[in-house]
Parts: sequence; C-alpha cells; structure tokens
Amino acid sequence: MINLVDETPRFVFFTGKGGVGKTSLACATAVHLADQGRRVLLVSTDPASNVGQVFGVTIGNHITAIGDVPGLDALEMDPEEAAQAYRDRTLAPVRDLLSPADLAAVTEQLSGSCTTEIASFNEFTALLADESATDGYDHVVFDTAPTGHTVRLLQLPGEWTQFLDDGLGDASCLGPMSGLEKTRGNYAAALAALGDPTRTRLVLVARPQPSSLAEAARTSEELAQTGIAATHLVINGVLPDEQKLDGLADAVREREQAAIAALPGELAALAQDQFDLAGHAMVGVEALRGLLSTNKASGIPTPEPAAAPRSLPDLSALIEELAVNEHGLIMCMGKGGVGKTTIAAAIATALADRGKDVLLTTTDPAAHLADTLAEDAQGLDVSRIDPDEATRQYRDRVMATKGASLDDQGRAALAEDLRSPCTEEVAVFQAFSRAVSEASRRFVVMDTAPTGHTLLLMDATGSYHRDVTRNLAQGVNFTTPMMRLQDPDHTKIVIVTLPETTPVLEAQQLQDDLRRADIEPWAWVVNQALTDSGTTSPLLRLRASNEATHLETVTGTSERVALVPLQQQAPIGRQGLLTLTQGPAQLVSTR
Repeated sequence: MINLVDETPRFVFFTGKGGVGKTSLACATAVHLADQGRRVLLVSTDPASNVGQVFGVTIGNHITAIGDVPGLDALEMDPEEAAQAYRDRTLAPVRDLLSPADLAAVTEQLSGSCTTEIASFNEFTALLADESATDGYDHVVFDTAPTGHTVRLLQLPGEWTQFLDDGLGDASCLGPMSGLEKTRGNYAAALAALGDPTRTRLVLVARPQPSSLAEAARTSEELAQTGIAATHLVINGVLPDEQKLDGLADAVREREQAAIAALPGELAALAQDQFDLAGHAMVGVEALRGLLSTNKASGIPTPEPAAAPRSLPDLSALIEELAVNEHGLIMCMGKGGVGKTTIAAAIATALADRGKDVLLTTTDPAAHLADTLAEDAQGLDVSRIDPDEATRQYRDRVMATKGASLDDQGRAALAEDLRSPCTEEVAVFQAFSRAVSEASRRFVVMDTAPTGHTLLLMDATGSYHRDVTRNLAQGVNFTTPMMRLQDPDHTKIVIVTLPETTPVLEAQQLQDDLRRADIEPWAWVVNQALTDSGTTSPLLRLRASNEATHLETVTGTSERVALVPLQQQAPIGRQGLLTLTQGPAQLVSTR
C-alpha cells in the first residue's frame, strides 16, 4: 500500500527542498486520483512552474484540461498576471475619482513586490476557502514552490488574519486596506482548512540526504508553530540495491541509507513512503502512472553511456577566470535542488584559497550554507539574508529615522504599519541591495533562492530602478542595484543546472528572463553529471546515457560551460569543496 494516496482528503500539498521531486509526485498523485474516477484540480504555486512541461501541454494562469487524463485539470498560478488583475480591481472604483497625480501615486503604490505576493496569496486562499472556486472537484492537489517560499505562503493566512484582527494599517503598500478587509473571511477559512488534517494532507518531500531531510524537519516545526501539521513524508529518489559492484553507486547508496537511518524524530512519526530513483525523466502520463504503481518492471537495460558532446572543462576553469579580479558579485542561480549552494560555496572557498577577500551569502529563506561548509569556513566571511532579522533591522531603522520626527500618535501609527507582512519583502530587498553594493570592494558570492523566488526579488529590483529613474531630475548621476546587476564587470551570473530535462528547460527560461532584464548570464555549470564517470551500475549507466542530449543543449545555449561530476564523497567542508575546483584550468569555449 502507498500511504501517500490512501484515503486522500480534499486538499493535498506537496512541499520540500527544491529538486526533491514535488512536481513529479504531485502530478502522479493527481493522475492516480483521476484514474480512480475523481475530479481533480492540480495547482502549481511555484512562480517557475513546470507542470506544463511534465504533461507536454501549455497551462498557464487559467484552468486547463489535461486531455490524456479524463477528470484532471491543471492551473499554474502566475504572480505577474495575478498582480495585474489585483491592481485593476483595486483601481477600478477610484480611477475616475482621483486626480492624475493621485492616481499615479496609488498606481505606484501597487507596483511593488509585496503587491505581487498578496495577489498570488489571494488566489491561493480562494482555492482553499471559496467553495465556488473548486466545487466541481473532489480533490485539489498543490505542487508548491521550494520550502522557504512555501512556508511563507502557508504562514500568510495567519499573519494577515492577525494583522486585520488587530485593526492595523490605514493604507499600506497594497493600497486601501478595504481591499484586504474584503478577503478577511477567506484568510480565516484558509487557515482553518490548512490546520484540519481531515481536509488537508501536507506531504513533506525529501531526498535521502541529510540536508534535505533536515529541511523537511525544520519545515514541519515551522508550520506546526502556525497550527499546520505535516501528515506524510516521502523520501524520493532512493538508489536501489543492485546486484553489481560499483564504487560510485555503492558510496552514494551507503550515504543515502545512513541519512534514512538517522531520520529526525519528528519525521519518523509521519506516515512514510520511499520511491526509487528512476532511470528516466518523469515526463508524460505513462511515466507518472508508473511512479505510483506497485507493479514495477524488473530489470534495467545497460546501454553504453554517450560521451559528452566535446571535452568540457571543470569548475577550476571558471575559478581561474574569476580570480583575475579582486572584487565582484557572483550569483549562483537556478532551479531548486540543482546544487546552487554547493557550487556557490565551492567558488567562494576556491577564491578565498587564492587569497581573495570573499563574502559568501545567501538569499534563500531555507539556506544550507552551514551544512555545506560543515563549520569549515576558513578565510571566508559567511552571512545569510535572514528575512526575520532583515525585517527587525528595517523596522528599527525606519522608527529611528522617519519616526524620530513624529509625535507619539504618529509613531504608534508608523509602528502599526510596519507590522504588515509586506514589510518583510521591502526589508529583504534592501538587504539584497546592500550585498550587491558590497561587491564593489570585495568578492560577494551569492547562493540564491530557487528560480521563482529569485525572479520575484529581481522584479523588486527592477521596480526600484524604474522608480528612481522616474523621480530623479534629468542629468543627476545615480547607480541602482539593477544597474549593477546589468554591469558584466560588476556581476557574473552563474546558472546551475543538472543534465536532466526539466532543470535544463527551466535554466533556459531563467536565462531568457534575465536577458529581458538586460542581464546576460556569464556561465553555466552542469552539476552531478554521470557522463564519463565510468560507473558500471545499470541504473546510473542508463541515466548517464540520457545526459548527452542535455549537454548538447547547454553547450548550444552558453559560450562558457563547466561540468561537475557526481562525487563519490559528498563535497562538504573546505577540502570537499576544493576537490570540485582543482582540476585542469583551461576553459574551453563551446562555440
């Protein structure tokens, strides 16, 4: 029996670290329920959703039928479309009543990233609370964004309900508070649904790795504090035991089994399923049906792995090119679970090893730098843009500056306004901007949050740039964070991916999004490659044989590519990270 789909309640959430297989499991669960004759709505809350890629159809921000699965519809929530619809609804009643100047002011007030957050959040809560939105469905299955973003989303019903119950806020960055008051009932109903295990199943998804399982445990604890209890755990992508000796496979399997044996207590108490690592991508309906099937085909073909399209350099080539300079911003970006933290830490460690002044930081709400460095940050400064700490510092700074000139009543009103959940978005943006600026005097290596969350942060950066440009007098010299990101001498974007279908497609989409913002990625890193590994494991050889097509795609996309092989020993701590960056140092152009 598979616990995951046993007596499934109306709502099912999949959450976890990026790259653990949430989308595959959510899609497979939705297909399974539809095959049982249920009406199912599959919803992605990830700003960088790839549900459409899994089914091979275009979905977008509207309910779309999945033709190959009768009874299944899907929806990919689009933050930008949601924000525009929110702005239109908010402005419509007052558009003809305001002067052009006042209308422009309110419009600008609604252009920030917190408007994007609340608009997406309103769509999310409506699916939980508004029966008319989903009354045609027996189940609603949510494929969520990676952990940090999702924890924020699931906590918001309680935060906004409390904010409104306290009677706080006259006008906020979201415009008139009446817009929030109208959704008070939805917030309370959403919170009730999330906290009721008979209505909502919250599935934590993890890989059999210590950092992934530790994040699942942290997520469980954080959500429990808001009254939301995880009910199930899925350990996905477990390397099965094969009757063939292979050093790489045996080492990987040994670390996975050790991680599972050391499962944190709060996770051990949950209903649990384990799924084996697949030899192929989870794309297409038949592959999804096979994922939850209890009748697994035996035997794995062992094709000869194709060689890389040409000899690709390793990470040392990028390090040598970066080390020519004495400062700069290096941002590692990509889909969750591709190894951005490891690659960022490896680059930072290698630069510090060459005597450079380096700050290693992260914008990921679910940061894992400490786990990767293993308390061995010799020569490095390490920091984290912590949302809670950034918000506290921002509130203190505003009260000490803007609040200093106000009377007691004014200071009380300002303090109330700063308790808005939106304050966090502004605070995180300001902390990010300071890190971008610091790269003018030293190396700042930034481990970013998974793609969708990072793009929202970049959108806030663009909004700030447009605001400054619009309001400064002509001829005044200025430099915004966006201008620094667009400057190739200041910023080098490193896109990290895996040699697999979905990560490569999402990395290409990320590159397109960056280019639309006039930001040109500097390099790509293909991580955890099996190509040329020499493995004799049938399963790993099968996966290696599928890599050649993806490597061809990457080398045709970027002029600067580095290949990082799957490591027999986990690259943790200073020496482990340096092993990724000490190979041949000649960078080969792929064009």
